[in-house]
Amino acid sequence: MHKQLSAYIRGKIIISDENLEIVFSFFKTMQVKKNEILISPGETSQRIYFVGKGCLRIFFLTEGGTEATRHFAFENQFATALVSFITSQSSKEFVQAIENTELYYIWQNDFTTCLKSSPNGKNSTAITLNMRM
Repeated sequence: MHKQLSAYIRGKIIISDENLEIVFSFFKTMQVKKNEILISPGETSQRIYFVGKGCLRIFFLTEGGTEATRHFAFENQFATALVSFITSQSSKEFVQAIENTELYYIWQNDFTTCLKSSPNGKNSTAITLNMRM
């Protein structure tokens, strides 16, 4: 999975091996079971997830109580409740594993630190803009 995340990042920005290792030092791994909810409405999204294996679904409930899927994050993609992650306000979405899933994740504060301290500066924003969450 380490190779997957490396390939993703290198596909978005130019980064040295040394700086890539620094970025990796902020990421942790986790495994979640099918149907496990990672973020629920009312919670604040504190982490961004990179799918190494499996799939995440981002969805919300309509006024009528029906589930409406906004996005599927497949292998080699990022996912989170993006509005909540950016604004630090309560999420209106769920993030759910739809199968047993292996993830890398990074905490919001660490993600911000990585972006601010990146020697690539402006180019590191490309990672954020290309997450398609």
